[in-house]
Amino acid sequence: MNIAIVGTGYVGLVTGTCFSEMGINVTCVDVDATKVENLRNGIIPIYEPGLEQLVKKNYAGGRLTFTTSLAEVIDRVQVVFIAVGTPPDEDGSADLRYVLEVARTIGSMINRHVVVVTKSTVPPGTGEKVRAVINAQLAARGVDVDFDMASNPEFLKEGDAVSDFMTPDRIVVGVDSERARRVMERLYKPFMVVNDRLVFTDIASAEMIKYAANSMLATRISFMNDIANLCALVGADVNMVRRGIGSDTRIGNKFLYPGIGYGGSCFPKDVKALIHTAAEHGYDMRVLRAVEQVNNDQKRVLYDDMVSHYGGKEHLRGLHVAMWGLAFKPETDDMREAPALVLIDLLLQAGATVTVYDPIAMNECRRRLGDKVGYADDKYEAARDADALILATEWKEFRVPNLVRLHTLMRGNAVFDGRNILDATDLKQAGFFYRGIGVC
Repeated sequence: MNIAIVGTGYVGLVTGTCFSEMGINVTCVDVDATKVENLRNGIIPIYEPGLEQLVKKNYAGGRLTFTTSLAEVIDRVQVVFIAVGTPPDEDGSADLRYVLEVARTIGSMINRHVVVVTKSTVPPGTGEKVRAVINAQLAARGVDVDFDMASNPEFLKEGDAVSDFMTPDRIVVGVDSERARRVMERLYKPFMVVNDRLVFTDIASAEMIKYAANSMLATRISFMNDIANLCALVGADVNMVRRGIGSDTRIGNKFLYPGIGYGGSCFPKDVKALIHTAAEHGYDMRVLRAVEQVNNDQKRVLYDDMVSHYGGKEHLRGLHVAMWGLAFKPETDDMREAPALVLIDLLLQAGATVTVYDPIAMNECRRRLGDKVGYADDKYEAARDADALILATEWKEFRVPNLVRLHTLMRGNAVFDGRNILDATDLKQAGFFYRGIGVC
């Protein structure tokens, strides 16, 4: 089976690589010639555990190829995936210009039946827009070529995307023809050997499922952060509360960990887009607007805790702060919408200096912030002469620091744990001031 993936970003590259691992012939298409040449040479544009090895393996095996020209392969593929970016527009809506541009390209060159699949995260109704654009191109060419539409939203977690794709808990496919259903069943059959978790819906419902799923997870995070903030005020321990409510089988324990807010490329963008989609249809997503507001506020909670601890914003001037973690979550270098960026900006505005360390995201931080912050080679170097330490990302290497060494290196003794992964009792016994999220 031959397929094409248009877009070699996070979704497109993972999708194409994992399909090729199952023996499918995949051509990944991207307009960026430099990126394509790098991929041919085994240079991966993103950090994702396990991905680089699979790209090199399947490229060497001839199952995975890269090109800048969809025209080269369009006549020999059965499926074309659209996996380009849908960044948020100024009003929060999903920017569909790249998706529709790919649709125009497809319509301008197809000569035989293909299934056109939107893999990009798009609002309900996008499938019909893509269909209309392709039909308009076919009409302009004066040709009658049969094609089918499908929606196949991705549910990949950054840092675990390869595993998520290879052993999915569900695969959602929206179709409106039996022919498209048969093609997509054949495509995903290698992933269904152990469990058949292929869920077919109509196209609009598949598009909605992606937004609804991410919005529900974002809601759980913001709800727990709201509870954590109240716990701090009433003297409760949010970790005990989390375990208590998570043991209820109707609720479960996933996405109930309090912290300094969600970030990344999915949750912020998708929540905004769903709010905007609802507004276009005259409906107000009141719960999601609150979710977004809580998340925006949560990203500055540790800064507010520092202001309180030091007796006012003016006392942050001249302080030196160490920050452990920059990426929005561990096992990625993605700093899009990362809480660390908000905290750094607030601290710099207050006149503090900041030295940062992250196992993976240092280059991304340099690209974003340049010389606004200092950079350390490891977590202890970052803490040298620091008045305060902020833990912003829950990397495993931060879980059990050498507290004696840390106390010796730091000038001050304040630790602000934005992910509640440090042992508060051990820190206090070692002479540190500790403040977590919903715990003191």
